[in-house]
Amino acid sequence: SAGLSQPPPQPPELHFHSLLAVPPLPQSQSSPGAVDMDEKDYSEADGLSEKTTPSKAQKSPQKITKKFKSAICRVTLLDASEYECEVEKHGRGQVLFDLVCEHLNLLEKDYFGLTFCDSDSQKNWLDPSKEIKKQIRSGPWNFAFTVKFYPPDPAQLTEDITRYYLCLQLRADIISGRLPCSFVTHALLGSYAVQAELGDYDTEEHVGNYVGELRFAPNQTRELEERIMELHKTYRGMTPGEAEIHFLENAKKLSMYGVDLHHAKDSEGIDIMLGVCANGLLIYRDRLRINRFAWPKILKISYKRSNFYIKIRPGEYEQFESTIGFKLPNHRSAKRLWKVCIEHHTFFR
Repeated sequence: SAGLSQPPPQPPELHFHSLLAVPPLPQSQSSPGAVDMDEKDYSEADGLSEKTTPSKAQKSPQKITKKFKSAICRVTLLDASEYECEVEKHGRGQVLFDLVCEHLNLLEKDYFGLTFCDSDSQKNWLDPSKEIKKQIRSGPWNFAFTVKFYPPDPAQLTEDITRYYLCLQLRADIISGRLPCSFVTHALLGSYAVQAELGDYDTEEHVGNYVGELRFAPNQTRELEERIMELHKTYRGMTPGEAEIHFLENAKKLSMYGVDLHHAKDSEGIDIMLGVCANGLLIYRDRLRINRFAWPKILKISYKRSNFYIKIRPGEYEQFESTIGFKLPNHRSAKRLWKVCIEHHTFFR
């Protein structure tokens, strides 16, 4: 687990009545998905536990010799290539994840995960501890290999290949607009990406607009490409590994680096976004961050139906903890957010 050495200094607490206007849940009917953040046992108690009835194999021993059926899994990798493999029909998510990591020669696996789209086109993380077929209800077994936990300090990664895959993920985040940047940052990150990909500028090889085929930004302009080429010419002697380290050192400073956004409404029905990241839970309205709750400040996370709740430790001058509620589009999205919060809190505390 990648523990943060010291939580960043807290900004002055912003109190928005619209965010704090939710009455706390009565103690007697604690939410079914509730989690006490001071306890390590994050058991999921919302009635979706595995059935304890004996399996068919136990009932009829003669069936054990039957050949296991397998399923074809297709995984889109970060370089846009596809990896295909067979997994036993009852295999757990971990089996597939290990096969992919082995194929990629990846040892620092903890930062990554596999995603799939459910019937309403929502992205879900494949749970390594559960059977794949119990998570994908219908359709083909198609997955994407992506970064799940963005390291706050990528310099702490020990392997070049881990940094390489993190760079690929961040380039995809930037191109999709998920990670917004200024023109200056687009140019800087783009120039390091070119150095990592093409090596030193070569007057004979790199003629005309030699970066025109590469993607750096959602709305890429000729002006941006010109600036990227200017910067690239100054990096003579920089290795691809060094270029990737420079890329990551600049990308990690972006305000939306590693933030997983979820649509929600506050208690007054105003549209907001909830962002989950290494440091805690962030709240955005009209693309501006209006509040931030660091993991140590959150006592409990829970969900009930389509509502998502966080219980906050009392501040210096407050007597009681407060519960803040948010409305998610549906029960599944509330549960999805709850799970992502639990996993981030466990990974980064």
